[in-house]
Amino acid sequence: MSTTEKPVRHSSREEMALDTPLDERVPTRVKIAYALGDHSLNLSLSTLSLFYLFFLTEVGGLRPGLASFVLLVGRALDAITDPLMGRLSDVTPWRWGRRRPYLALGAVPFGASFALLWLDLGASPQTEKFLFYSGIYLLHSLASTVLTVPYVALLPELSLDYQERTSLSTYRAAASTLAIVLAALAFRPLAEAFGGGAPGYAGAGLVASVWLTLPWVFVYRATRERAGFQRPPETTFARGMRVLLANRSYGRLVGFYVCSRITMDLVGAMFLFWFTYWIVRPGDFELTLGLLLLAGAASLPLWLRLSAHLDKRTVFLIGTSGWLVAQCILFAAGPDWSRWTILAVGVLAGVGFAVTDVLPWSMLGDVIDEDELATGERREGIYSGSFAFLRKLTGASAVALAGVGLEVAGFAPGQTQSEGVLFAIRALVGLVPAAFLLLALWIAFGYRLDRATHARIRATLDARTTRPSRT
Repeated sequence: MSTTEKPVRHSSREEMALDTPLDERVPTRVKIAYALGDHSLNLSLSTLSLFYLFFLTEVGGLRPGLASFVLLVGRALDAITDPLMGRLSDVTPWRWGRRRPYLALGAVPFGASFALLWLDLGASPQTEKFLFYSGIYLLHSLASTVLTVPYVALLPELSLDYQERTSLSTYRAAASTLAIVLAALAFRPLAEAFGGGAPGYAGAGLVASVWLTLPWVFVYRATRERAGFQRPPETTFARGMRVLLANRSYGRLVGFYVCSRITMDLVGAMFLFWFTYWIVRPGDFELTLGLLLLAGAASLPLWLRLSAHLDKRTVFLIGTSGWLVAQCILFAAGPDWSRWTILAVGVLAGVGFAVTDVLPWSMLGDVIDEDELATGERREGIYSGSFAFLRKLTGASAVALAGVGLEVAGFAPGQTQSEGVLFAIRALVGLVPAAFLLLALWIAFGYRLDRATHARIRATLDARTTRPSRT
């Protein structure tokens, strides 16, 4: 947004009541365009979380244990590339900005590598399949890193306001939820439309790859970076990581965010198995998951309004507590439960999940402001890189946990499962996710960077220098 563009007043009552400075309000069109990036990233993450383990075992012919490690290979690379990408975007001297050029560079490789993930190698040996899928997944992970880290690092620059960041994150969450709904409801039917089996998944992967690529055109064109934030940090990468790891607010934020993401990704990876082998109504999978996600999207205005009056931590605790109850009920559910009862539990879970998909990203911007107060430098890249790595690591770890759990229990694709396997599926959908949510609540309870503290931080930072404008 140019410095001459007039700020746009929002029509929603909750935003108008927040007394957000006019120069920190982000136009709705920019929020929508920016949110499309999260739509693309989460369409990939969600499709892989929901279906890739199933594809690799049922279509690709990989053993569940090997299939789970395909995803962990990519996350091992992210442990190095995500923080380094964050550092690189912090020090990039290009006249187009530190972050946005990478959005143009990464879009096509991101989409193309996604299409290759769904190719079937037929009767090839297990080792050959493992190496092929792992290699392509590595390429996709690298392309995802080039996009994700600079994209996330842009959010704190789009607005410095405590509540406006929550509004931005809400738009992102809505676009993200739409992506998960699209993955859950459309990917398998699209594969069936292409003939099912290996050809079907290949066709669906190709169509999805185009969808993944296009949003980045709009993100690039709509966003701008602040001229005053372009000075590269003088702190070395190693010392910067030490400062990051010593940041207590960041440590707490990472802790409860990781636990909540493991919950969602674990449920997502196991839901199709749960409906197929335990509930014995696989046709209810798309309906339940779709309703869960739509309920989450519908609840976003409620959470945004609530966050205008309560601290973000308090809102997180409320939503996560409701989600915890839903997970316990899912563990108790059985094949004799009616469809409508399970749908109702899905709605409860979706409303709680929405909170964990909105607030942590908004809170990350507040943590970055706190870091600037301590270091005198803007280091969105290194924080966003580490956060993005942990987001992807938790997704892959959840799927890996599911795959290893199934193999240890003795899962056999397409056959009647033993009592031990059925209990493992139930536990991985209900009991284990509930334990992670309980841990998330405990960690979040100690988070202390509230609205009043952030206001003092911003007042101190603004007193040091003139507030940089978006250019």
